[in-house]
Amino acid sequence: MSSLVLELAAVLGTIRRPGDFFASGTAELLAPMMEVVGVGPIALPLLPVQAEQLIAVAERAPYGRGEETLVDPAVRRTWQIDAGRVHIGGRHWPRTLERIVSSAAEGLGVDGPVEAELYKLLIYAEGDFFVRHRDTEKAPSMFATLVIVLPSVPASTGGELIVRHKGREVRLDLRSEEPSEVRYAAFYADCVHELTPVTQGHRLTLVYNLTRPGPVPLPEPPDYNRETARTAILLKDWAEAAGELEDDILDEDSLVDDRPEKLIYPLEHAYTPAELGFGALKGADAAVAGVLAAAARRADFALHLALVSIKESGIAEYTGDGGSYRSRWSEPELEALEVNDRRAVLTEWRRPNGGTASLADIPFGDDELLPPDAFDGLEPDEEHFHEATGNEGASFERTYRRAALVLWPNAHFLAVLNQAGLSVTLPYLEDLTRRWEDADGVQSSPLWEQGHELAGHIIGNWAERQGGHDDPPGPATRLLTALTRFADTESIAAFLDRLAEDGGFAKGDTGAMVEAAGLLAPEQAATLIERIIRAKASSSLEACAALLARAATWPLSGRTSLAGAAEALLAALPGDPTQMESQHPWWNRPRPPSAGLVADVVIALGGVDESLAMRAVDHMLAWSKSYDQDGVLIPALVNLVGTRSAKSLPPMSLPAVEQLRAAALDHLRARIAEPLEAPKDWRRNSQLPCSCPDCRDLAQFLDDPAQKTWTLKAAEARRGHVEAVIRQAGCDLDVATDRTGRPYTLVCTKNQASYERRVRQRQRDLETVARLEA
Repeated sequence: MSSLVLELAAVLGTIRRPGDFFASGTAELLAPMMEVVGVGPIALPLLPVQAEQLIAVAERAPYGRGEETLVDPAVRRTWQIDAGRVHIGGRHWPRTLERIVSSAAEGLGVDGPVEAELYKLLIYAEGDFFVRHRDTEKAPSMFATLVIVLPSVPASTGGELIVRHKGREVRLDLRSEEPSEVRYAAFYADCVHELTPVTQGHRLTLVYNLTRPGPVPLPEPPDYNRETARTAILLKDWAEAAGELEDDILDEDSLVDDRPEKLIYPLEHAYTPAELGFGALKGADAAVAGVLAAAARRADFALHLALVSIKESGIAEYTGDGGSYRSRWSEPELEALEVNDRRAVLTEWRRPNGGTASLADIPFGDDELLPPDAFDGLEPDEEHFHEATGNEGASFERTYRRAALVLWPNAHFLAVLNQAGLSVTLPYLEDLTRRWEDADGVQSSPLWEQGHELAGHIIGNWAERQGGHDDPPGPATRLLTALTRFADTESIAAFLDRLAEDGGFAKGDTGAMVEAAGLLAPEQAATLIERIIRAKASSSLEACAALLARAATWPLSGRTSLAGAAEALLAALPGDPTQMESQHPWWNRPRPPSAGLVADVVIALGGVDESLAMRAVDHMLAWSKSYDQDGVLIPALVNLVGTRSAKSLPPMSLPAVEQLRAAALDHLRARIAEPLEAPKDWRRNSQLPCSCPDCRDLAQFLDDPAQKTWTLKAAEARRGHVEAVIRQAGCDLDVATDRTGRPYTLVCTKNQASYERRVRQRQRDLETVARLEA
């Protein structure tokens, strides 16, 4: 963990007091009983007629200048009624006022009892305002002013309250458009504030002095300017090296300076997804969020609020002397022993402005926590144990949830996004590509630079993000397609180089790979393809053969430039199947050669060097058990002959194809020449893999030229055994079970299945010979 990050954790750890120099909000209003001397009861929401009645009994509000109290409509224009002439009651009003005062005190960061003393009732008409000023202390132990705007019809507009404190400014909209709600704002008494002109309607405002009873020091606005400034400096210093892999030992006692992509500051209080938001943070959480928000703006950082979700599972063990034994009345006692699987992600993203952020679930590591030991001793929110059953031992599952503030440099957003994985980054890259093409399609544009940067992050992590080697196009195709559209040759070369090192690709990706390589210099493209084939041919032979087959037909360079790749592919061809079995365990054994592999090898090597294609065909014909004529070579040859004239293929290596064709025709003609005659009697092949009594009787039946049907009345096990032998030997028999009586009877009836199969095979052979001869 970087020393800068450790210092940042220490700075934030000193911020304990919540609050700000202002607070605002809304509260539900349950119609209070309100009377004004000289007017009588006041109905809410306030109507224009009663607003005029109040103005008629009010006086112009003065303002203070030094020790003087002046009335000047150019400085302050509004109407006021002294608190002594205003009476507010009703069963619900005291609770409403108490909630407003409590919320305002919390927002101002004030602990302990706070009292509200009504000071004035103000009536603002259209055009009324109050220029910037600072309140004087109107009562002993007063520390702040609270204004409550009552509803009116029509709702007033304009009249924003602007509050300033130590270089900061906030604009509060106090319009009360909902008749059943009031809006309120509170601010410390030493704050400079003003009210912009009311542009429409009337506004009725209650002004309270907020005081602290008893001999206690008066609260002051929280001031974290020093902490904010230091935090901003640390963030800037950290951002300069974020993402760099450094092993810089600062001194013999310091830690290695490897900075993560983002920082995560866990909060103290618990928050559900429904209540998660910057405006709902409590206590010191709110104070730290305020400091980080201000510092993030100065340091050009992104700040979000998110939920930390950690899921762990693993092995549990029984506790106590009894081990796994327990009586039927006792509950098992288990405890977690070892964590086998752990997933830690950030979800439910929120922005400082109150909105949600469209970010996917992003994983994180312990090195990104601030401070590093933030989760030490963390208690799980949920924990479930499962007793041992059968071959499965005891296990556990547990979940941790915490809210946290998350920071990263705005310039490194794409590096953070990359942590979400290919399911997020590839669509984002494709969207950048579309937007770049729709804009100007110029490589110097910011969209191109973003795409290039994101591609670099994806390529850098490819080894741990790639899938298997299935035939369909995979993530590699999507990445290369975007890079080809961007014409990002640097990233294309880097990605192909990465595939040669430790990445993976599918057979279906080879088209995109060759098309992308076509944007490179011919020799560079050929070198990269050779590197990939040399590195991957032993583990991904079919994909490498398809890659070279496409490359050999693509105008990358002269044919001989791919000679090295062709030699590597030829050397990787499987031969003796018994040797392959001895070299690879059964669970990691390469799949047998396919017709597609043979066709790709002939196309690839024939497109590079005809002699290499001949050597490949010689090799295949020499190992007939690996390259079966009917299952592999003939289907490959039919495919080659059928596509020889395709424009995408090069001139075929005719000697290699002719050698395959000759061998195939010899094989087919030899089989066609075999006698083909329907059986003249009921004698059938009687060679069976078993010589038990039942199977001896079956063999005798098969060898009998006159007997068509044979039955075996026996238990299920004997009948099942005989059926299995019939299937294994491929006997020309129809098998059925007669379920009359006990035990059941197996009924075997001779057929002409072998002859019919040979008839069908003869027809296919004739068609194939005609096709190959044509």
